[in-house]
Amino acid sequence: MRKILIVIDMQNDFIDGSLGTKEAEAIVNNVKDKIREYDPHDVIATMDTHETNYLTTQEGKFLPVEHCIRDTEGWRIRSDIAELLEHAAIYEKPTFGSKALAEHLIHVAKKEEISLELVGLCTDICVISNALLLKAYMPEVPISVDSSCCAGVTPAKHEAALETMRSCQIIVK
Repeated sequence: MRKILIVIDMQNDFIDGSLGTKEAEAIVNNVKDKIREYDPHDVIATMDTHETNYLTTQEGKFLPVEHCIRDTEGWRIRSDIAELLEHAAIYEKPTFGSKALAEHLIHVAKKEEISLELVGLCTDICVISNALLLKAYMPEVPISVDSSCCAGVTPAKHEAALETMRSCQIIVK
């Protein structure tokens, strides 16, 4: 079985930028170690990607903090993580979940048996959105999340998201 790692939104704004947290900073080394466990060609990443009109979007009205604006330093994947993603396919996404990522993985799963592991930020927004989207598209593909390689907006929201994923048959490590 081919094991694929999905690194969600390990971008500067979510680590130590406009929406950064000490919990996000604390997982950086764990995420780097996790990436090193995988064949470099079996690692995929996502990038939260907004345009300069972000504050006028629905998301911007609910979360009025500019972040991950295309081509800004906050939008970039943290450099020490980016170095490990040299061979990774990277999906930019304007919202929480990536339909393009799911479609790609559906195509891969039709050709070979796969399992998916997700890590990254934020557990309670983009990690859970992608995990549930992938589970909906591929209910028989084993999907896991490494809780030591994820951080939520708050520790309580991180734990709540992990519990929700457990309820939806996503393996939480």
